[in-house]
Amino acid sequence: MATLATATEKTEKRPQMSAEEKPERKTPQRGRVDDKFKIFSGTANARLADDVCEFLGLTRNQALVTRFKDGEAYVQIQENVRGADVFVIQPTSRPVDEHLMELLLMIDALKRASARRITAVVPYYGYSRQDRKDKPRAPISAKLVADLLTTAGADRALIIDPHASQIQGFFNIPVDPLFASPVLVDHFKKLNLPNLTVVSPDAGGVERARFFAKKMDAALAIVDKRRMEANVAEVMHVIGDVQGRTCLVIDDLIDTAGTLVKTANALMENGATAVYACCSHPVLSSNAVEIIGQSCIKEVVVTDTIPLTEEARKEPKIVVRSVAGLIGRAIQSIHEETSVSKLFS
Repeated sequence: MATLATATEKTEKRPQMSAEEKPERKTPQRGRVDDKFKIFSGTANARLADDVCEFLGLTRNQALVTRFKDGEAYVQIQENVRGADVFVIQPTSRPVDEHLMELLLMIDALKRASARRITAVVPYYGYSRQDRKDKPRAPISAKLVADLLTTAGADRALIIDPHASQIQGFFNIPVDPLFASPVLVDHFKKLNLPNLTVVSPDAGGVERARFFAKKMDAALAIVDKRRMEANVAEVMHVIGDVQGRTCLVIDDLIDTAGTLVKTANALMENGATAVYACCSHPVLSSNAVEIIGQSCIKEVVVTDTIPLTEEARKEPKIVVRSVAGLIGRAIQSIHEETSVSKLFS
C-alpha cells in the first residue's frame, strides 16, 4: 500500500502567500491543550486543513489514508479519539468519488473508535447541483450524499455555499451553512471599483448577488440564460442597466467557465466598461483556466475551498482568498457550543 497523506509526514515547501491570502486572525492564538478537540483531514485539501489548524492554534491530528493497488481506499485513525469532539475537513472535489469515499471511511473509523461527536466539514459539497429530479428517472444525488454522511456516522455537517439552500433539508442532522461572501466582499471593497453593478449569472443566484450588492452598496443586474444541455449555457439578455458601469459577476462555483465568459461578453456588449468575477468554489474543469485567460474578464477571485491546479495557480487573472479563518471560527463556535449564526452573513 502506498501512503497518500499523514499529518506526521514532512510538509513540502509551499509557495509564500500574500498577507491578504493568509487566514485572518483577530488575535494571536496560543497552542490549545484541549485533548478532546481534534481536527482530521483527508487528501482532498490538506493545506486548507493545516491553515484552519494554524488559525485555531492546533496541530492537525494523525490519520493514515492509503490505497491498495486496485485503487481501494483504506483509512486508519492513528491516535485515541474516545470521547473527543472531532472535525473532519474534506471537500468532495475532483476526483469526487474518491474524496467522498475517503470522507465516509474516516467518519466510520472515528465512529467505531468511540468519538463523542463527529462533524463533517465539507468546504465544497460535491453532487450539490443534482438537488432535484429535473428529468424522468433521474436521481437526487445531493440527498443521497447527505444520507451517506449521516449513515457513516456524522453527527453534524458544516458546508460552505451549498449550490441550493434546500440541501440543508436533505440532512437529518444539524447543518451549518457558511457563506464565503464576507471574504470576497472584503477583497472587492479594497479595490474600490467605480460605478459598480453586481450581476447574477442566472435567476437562481439572485439572492446571493443581492446580498453582495447590499454589502458593496452597488446596483444589481441579472443575466437571463437558457441551458440547452449539461455544462453548456446560452446567454439571452441582460436585465438591468450596465451601460458605462463596472460589473462584478458572482456565482457559487465556476466549472467549465462557459457560463461566466458568455455572461461577461453579454455585459460588455451591453456597454459595461469592465467585468470582474468571483466564486466560492473554483471547480475549473476541462479547459476552464484557458478560457478565463483568453476572456475579457479582468480578474476572477476564488476561495481555497478547492485546491487549484498548477495551471490555475499560474494564471494571473485568478486570485485566491482563504476561508480558513471563516471555517476556523465556525469550528471553534461548534466546539464551544456558542452561536454560529453571526458567521452566516
